[in-house]
Amino acid sequence: MKIVFVSASQVPSDTANSLQVMKVCQAFAQLGHETILLVPANPRSFDFTQDKSAIGHQPLEAHYGLAASFPIEWLPGSRRIFPWIAVHRARRLKADLLYAWPVQSAALGLLAGLPVMLEMHDFPAGRFGRLWYRLFLRLPGKKRLLPITHALRRELERRYRSALPDEQVVIAPDGVDLERYENLPDPRPARRQLGLPLSPTVVCTGHLYAGRGAGIFLALAARFPKVNFLWVGGRPQEVDEWRSRAAACGLRNVALTGFLPNARIPLYQAAANVLLMPYERMVSTSSGGDTADICSPMKVFEYMAAGRAILSSDLPVLREVLNENNAVFCPPDDAVAWESSLGKLLADAKRRQTLGQRARAEVKEYSWLARARRSLENFRC
Repeated sequence: MKIVFVSASQVPSDTANSLQVMKVCQAFAQLGHETILLVPANPRSFDFTQDKSAIGHQPLEAHYGLAASFPIEWLPGSRRIFPWIAVHRARRLKADLLYAWPVQSAALGLLAGLPVMLEMHDFPAGRFGRLWYRLFLRLPGKKRLLPITHALRRELERRYRSALPDEQVVIAPDGVDLERYENLPDPRPARRQLGLPLSPTVVCTGHLYAGRGAGIFLALAARFPKVNFLWVGGRPQEVDEWRSRAAACGLRNVALTGFLPNARIPLYQAAANVLLMPYERMVSTSSGGDTADICSPMKVFEYMAAGRAILSSDLPVLREVLNENNAVFCPPDDAVAWESSLGKLLADAKRRQTLGQRARAEVKEYSWLARARRSLENFRC
């Protein structure tokens, strides 16, 4: 089947939404579908017009940690008209299925007579987002909605007082490339391989946007001076800011790497004795919105695949995947609980191992490949 994917994400980019789009496309390509991704042209994509495989000197596959390649088209024109241009291009390509992230493209695809899947991570945005979503709900045609969490589906149905039949909805949490987490070394050998201090280590991966818990991270580092705290990810300005804060607090056991290509992340996660996920009650995205109640962070599945103990904020939406058997939970704003829980985990190697093994076993149903299969199940174009 020829599937044309439409995303407004910038490619290349270090944002989670850009990475997620690439992983979704990779999975469908691995299933044998002809996969074509349409994204808006941007200044960083200019050099791709001749060589669509390189970001400067770095291949796209390495940047995103991809196991399969697929064609990408950077469409010219303003971002405002991109949804129209993309659907027109999908028709020219004779797509069997249009898979869209922008709700405008999904609705326009139905108007164009294409079978459509709409993946949603948040509520419709923009001046006319609500109207476009209502149009998608009401238009006839072969369609499927893919919200990333049950919480998002419930809230969409409440806000719009309208629901698609169950057969037109598949809950599609984010996923993980399980094969990249096979045969990882134990924590101490992983640290040796990375040139990190060999003492016990707590790792957090991801951006440093507001609400991601960097303050909790530093507070814990202050309480455990003999433990190394490593944050992998973040943009230069944010990394510099938090490095300055750590230095001002006299924390010599804190390191922030800044952004690293996704292909390198598993080894850093393997280096942890404990993987930290200290989300606050409001969680910002790259666009600034709050997704604490509806999110499906990719790091949840990466942490599970790494097979390490997970210490997580107790947000209801995270319990759609995590549970008391594969993670330890703390109230986001209870510093005493975080300190106590981390101390107990660091002191109990057997419990860490049990939690990690259970997480590793339970993450198998959340591979990107399994997600793609579920998305297509019983959907006939």
